[in-house]
Amino acid sequence: MSISNVTILTPSVLTLIGIPGLESVQSWIGIPFCAMYLTAVLGNSWLLSIIRSERSLREPMYMFLGMLAMLGIFWFHASEIYFDACLLQMWLIHTFQCIESGILLAMALDRYVAICSPLRHAAIFTQQLVTQIGVAVTLRAAILVAPCLVLIKCRLHLYHTTVISHSYCEHMAIVKLAAGNIRVNKIYGLFVAFTVVGFDLTIITLSYVQIFMAVFRLPQKEARLKAVHTCVPHICVFLQLYLLAFFSFFTHRFGGHIPPYIHILFSSIYLVVPPCLNPLVYGAKTKQIRIHVTKMFCS
Repeated sequence: MSISNVTILTPSVLTLIGIPGLESVQSWIGIPFCAMYLTAVLGNSWLLSIIRSERSLREPMYMFLGMLAMLGIFWFHASEIYFDACLLQMWLIHTFQCIESGILLAMALDRYVAICSPLRHAAIFTQQLVTQIGVAVTLRAAILVAPCLVLIKCRLHLYHTTVISHSYCEHMAIVKLAAGNIRVNKIYGLFVAFTVVGFDLTIITLSYVQIFMAVFRLPQKEARLKAVHTCVPHICVFLQLYLLAFFSFFTHRFGGHIPPYIHILFSSIYLVVPPCLNPLVYGAKTKQIRIHVTKMFCS
């Protein structure tokens, strides 16, 4: 994106150009993204309906899964978007990403208690605690991401261009349009990323270290395999989410040598693939969900 010497005072409308360098094939690229979007919406909606209708799935693990599934039913895209609407989209996207990370943390703690202290699991993870965790995770995300919106709105008034070289309104993509000093915005963005991902990733890793230590101390091979099998879906989602997140985050800030279309493709994949894979991963790996799906088709 070229930067001109002309500055614009807080534009009313911004333009999203999609994937720079691949404009001629964007209509074809949109086909798999549209398919993934439909899979995410239909699959997660179906997963939610199963969890709501089946009382046996109203355990903490499946309630966390339900909250995670709701994150998949979200995707904005437009070529032109009002400035305030773009900021709102940015806040929603990053808030939902932080919520997803928090829910993965809660699911890791749930598995830790279920495997390391199975007799105390029902007493610890009550419905009240699950609700409190859901509220806390949502508030943490909303409060941490809100200053990003405020800093843009209150500090950045002059912009070099109204064209965002991205497929959606992302924090750094908007900040880089500004003609003023964006140091504070960049520092706070790094603070939020390292606070959320650093804390969640550390606790998730420690939880799974403890889980596998407890699993490998089990005397029966069948018990070890069963315990590992219950963790596989979460580990799959955990790996694909954080690997894509780290690539997107670091290339946007430090990957100046990486072509823009590579970064934007991976950013878009990071936004769409996790909610698309959630129903596939959990539906295939969770026994209770497989049984309920079988009952649905048989009836």
